[in-house]
Amino acid sequence: MTANDWDSIYGGDQRPPWDIGHPQPFFARLAESGAFAGRVLDAGCGTGEHALLAAASGADAVGVDISARAIDQAREKAITRGQKVRFEVGDALDLGQLGATFSASIDSGLFHVFNDEDRAKYVASLASVMEPGGTCHLMCFSENQPGDFGPRRVTQAELRSAFSEGWIVTDIVPATFDVNRMPEYDEATAQAWLATITRQR
Repeated sequence: MTANDWDSIYGGDQRPPWDIGHPQPFFARLAESGAFAGRVLDAGCGTGEHALLAAASGADAVGVDISARAIDQAREKAITRGQKVRFEVGDALDLGQLGATFSASIDSGLFHVFNDEDRAKYVASLASVMEPGGTCHLMCFSENQPGDFGPRRVTQAELRSAFSEGWIVTDIVPATFDVNRMPEYDEATAQAWLATITRQR
């Protein structure tokens, strides 16, 4: 999908399924545990809920998304909530453009949108901006999600393979995405994996 495709999704009459107006509960619990400190990247941040969550937890947060329309909405949220977050229009396959490194990163539903070639590019891009010992918290659709609506399903084996070089997959646990109900998918949650992945020193 192109930037224009994503802009059209964020400019529609109905919010996309993942844009629920608050952080995913699993990430909120991570924030409560102190997982988001230092400089935190929200890759594929959409309208910014997780970058804003990290900032509210005391982090120096940066959100990046290919959709200018999503970033405009994220910036509006930051102003309304009185939070300081750097939101940038950019490609997650070229995170070096941000000119910064990060001690933690958030991926809420980005990894699973990529095809195999771009998946490898994304992992390399992420590696280029993660500090040694930094942690990526990644949530993606799992193969346990029934049906075929929505993004591709990801197995634990695929996660471990994608992050096999230069990373340590420290944990993968079952999780659920909260989602907006819509005609094509009349459920409030979707099955996911929550992975904790550490950049090797």
